[in-house]
Amino acid sequence: MKSDSTKPLGCTAKGVPVVAEADVVVIGAGPGGFAAALRARREGCRVVLVEKFDMPGGVHTSGLQGAANPGIGGIHTELMERFANAGAIYIATEKELPDWAGNALSHYDYYLKPGSPFRRASFNPDAAGNIMLQMLEEAGVQSFYGASFADVEMEAEGHERRITHAIIETVQGRQAIRGRIFVEGSGTAEVVARAGAPFVSGGGRQPETVAKDALERPIPGGLLWIMSGIDFAQTAAYQKSKNDPALSKLINAARAAGDIPPELYRPRLADQGVYGDHYIGHPTVDMSPIQGPGTFILWQNVPYEWALHMDEDAEHASRAKKELRRLIDAEATFLRKYVPGFQHAFMTHVGRYVGVRDGRHPIGEYVFSIDDAREERRFPDAVTPPMTKTFFWDQYAKYTFEVPYRCFLPKEVNNLLLTGASLSFTFETIFMVMRNFPWCCQTGEVAGHAAARAIREGVGPKQIRWTEPLAF
Repeated sequence: MKSDSTKPLGCTAKGVPVVAEADVVVIGAGPGGFAAALRARREGCRVVLVEKFDMPGGVHTSGLQGAANPGIGGIHTELMERFANAGAIYIATEKELPDWAGNALSHYDYYLKPGSPFRRASFNPDAAGNIMLQMLEEAGVQSFYGASFADVEMEAEGHERRITHAIIETVQGRQAIRGRIFVEGSGTAEVVARAGAPFVSGGGRQPETVAKDALERPIPGGLLWIMSGIDFAQTAAYQKSKNDPALSKLINAARAAGDIPPELYRPRLADQGVYGDHYIGHPTVDMSPIQGPGTFILWQNVPYEWALHMDEDAEHASRAKKELRRLIDAEATFLRKYVPGFQHAFMTHVGRYVGVRDGRHPIGEYVFSIDDAREERRFPDAVTPPMTKTFFWDQYAKYTFEVPYRCFLPKEVNNLLLTGASLSFTFETIFMVMRNFPWCCQTGEVAGHAAARAIREGVGPKQIRWTEPLAF
């Protein structure tokens, strides 16, 4: 018997059966979409959420990122507290890993003075996804999991257009969800693209010393994976006794023996531009503690020279998924064979998808630039109180600035709100600092609140008068 939840409610203009309708339809359940759906529902809206994977959280759960941060208020603080109460947060310090601070293998803590105190917190990605799913259920959000966003249907509205339906692909085929306000939570501006709104493709600039073909290379994405059974004390002892902090001697030996493919541990691209020394090449092991003692998450990045646009090109996306798993397997084999402390290690998890660091960048009513941050600008429609962020390519300089509500409003579409990595920002700012879990949660709350206000006031998101920051 068919569930009443999927009983058709008519058809769209193109004949797609409508299976749900809501005040607010959120596409993507990453931290931005999750928080938007939760906030809008808590403010009294009927909310439908569409997620292609089996749980919320996006790259932080399905993608295994799992980086826990101190709560910054609102839903983000609630999440961190729920994770902690469920025993889903693991904290490593200098007591558990005395040789971790300043270690060349550390993804996050390499810059610290060796032996200095540190606190590295992570949450279990699967446990966190379960908790986020439960929170949505408790609030009464209607969620479609395992449903891929495919398209939109639209109609004219004044000088612009509005979305009438989101088209999704489920086990029942193509279906439609009717909505009044839509929220872009895909992380790669998929809704923006299907709606025909303007955006800039990924591809960061490089200095003039780099070949011209590098100018269109997106900042490389990556696939995360987890390994357990690691005795890091043995690894650190080897680093010290053999004066091999980055494992270069072992890597060279493995390369000479033909045990490392050329794409693994490739050299960094010489560059003084926006990329700096970050994510360009992968010359050594890159890891961070997660879940519990002896377990670490590792990064495997797309080779920058492949210039893959994984968010826009199906062939590129498939190549990344296939090749990165090959490289992960090669790295795991190298670690077990060559590196002390890894001889009994084993792979426990590979992320469900390749994270995109530099995807589509929507053009909104305001495009926030790196200069806005550096000049610490203020805006009459600031969405939060002034925030201080550390920009790591500016020698970890800190800037205090505001972000205008207009960055949430894509051009040419009247009833769509942006969140997270799909905000109207230039690529430098999104890449370097404005795509972390806390900020994405905040932007989701902003979008969810704006959607609820629009529903209550009977207007579109662009007609809202945003005059004071949202309280978290």
